[in-house]
Amino acid sequence: MTDSIFSADYAERRARVPRGLPLVVAMQGLTDAGGAISQLEEYLWNRYEPEELLRFNADLLLDYRARRPVITFDEDHLVDYSPEELMLSLVHDELGKPFLLLSGYEPDFRWEQFIDTVLLLVHDFEVSITVWSHALPMPVPHTRPISMTVSGSRDDLIEERSVWRPTTRLSASAAHVLEYRLHSLGEEVVGFALLIPHYLANTEYPEALYAALDGIMAATGLILSTDSVRDASRRFMTQVDEQISGNQESLEMVRTLEERYDAYMEDQTIRSPLIGEDGMIPTAEQLASELERFLAERQPGSDLDDGSDAGADGENGAGGGR
Repeated sequence: MTDSIFSADYAERRARVPRGLPLVVAMQGLTDAGGAISQLEEYLWNRYEPEELLRFNADLLLDYRARRPVITFDEDHLVDYSPEELMLSLVHDELGKPFLLLSGYEPDFRWEQFIDTVLLLVHDFEVSITVWSHALPMPVPHTRPISMTVSGSRDDLIEERSVWRPTTRLSASAAHVLEYRLHSLGEEVVGFALLIPHYLANTEYPEALYAALDGIMAATGLILSTDSVRDASRRFMTQVDEQISGNQESLEMVRTLEERYDAYMEDQTIRSPLIGEDGMIPTAEQLASELERFLAERQPGSDLDDGSDAGADGENGAGGGR
């Protein structure tokens, strides 16, 4: 048994990696409204087939009892054991431009050791910029573009894209701490907190994937295919609109969210987007039961999933895990 933080390290592959590449972080951690990061990880792995450079030691970093791996029982025997993975990989975008990808689970243990290791990797690879996203449920309407809070060292992206700039204390993720350390060291880093409609938070929301990809491209200059993602998003939105249009309560809820969203966008001195005059945030329970049933049933294999996996683009689509 070893205490090494790596369970696999491909030194020859690492030696061939050009220096000065951007690093994209797609760790599934504290919140993932709309399945933004899970979709992003699956999309990048299935479309671009990353080359693994090193793998972190799950026995040191993962709480198996909290996040149990999956295994398949096939009639009379066990097959397809799928342990959680966290690895650094080399990826190439649509034009062949390389970048680094840190993807997988968020560590449960040894955060300081893990983050120190990533900082060393950033230094060794002379990473040009580190980009990460996460997604939060918020009282925003699906009929408006996804808003975001942008953090880090890229003042241009903060000025251009950050529509909500709160001052608040929150539960940190490992990626939060990584951004904090990188920023403190003067490294280029940017984080995109995507604000996802709270009534779609438990779905795989294709627009959330598109927003994550768009942020990556804006920060790094990479070219990532989004045509299939937009197609999936249009199909998804059509289904949601059909469900909402059949229920007056749902229509009124969305209209209220739209009014508050539009008012906020016109006057960003409002203290928080879409909070009502009484200071209360509308909850998902306020939506009509018909819409709630639709969202609860929005799982793989449902009608809405009929051939429309986000990121699917012919044979290279993100239809399955790695």
